[in-house]
Amino acid sequence: MPAKKKAAKKPVKKTAKKTAKKKAVKKVAKKKVIKKKVKRAPNPAFMKPMTPSADLGEIVGNKPMPRTQITKKLWDYIKKNGLQDKAQKTMINADEKLRKVFGGKSQVSMFEMTKLVSKHLS
Repeated sequence: MPAKKKAAKKPVKKTAKKTAKKKAVKKVAKKKVIKKKVKRAPNPAFMKPMTPSADLGEIVGNKPMPRTQITKKLWDYIKKNGLQDKAQKTMINADEKLRKVFGGKSQVSMFEMTKLVSKHLS
């Protein structure tokens, strides 16, 4: 007995109405609600002028300035003098001026640095 051959399925043609409906649904799904970008206001605590101690003042200056500005000047000093560790970028190697600020430590992490610097601000 000969084997039955399966009838080849013919591709189903989509009607124009169905494809138009699907495209409309996709367009609706793609649309997103666009929110207006609102510029964040800086935290007032960070913008309050702080007076650096004499040790910290040797590095960043003695004038009262916001904490953000002090941190920026401190990083400028670190980069200018090449004090960031080459192998571990998160570590800061202290020179004589920074050792006073870091409480005598020769190397601190950048996260510990902010804690130590805050002790020198009033």
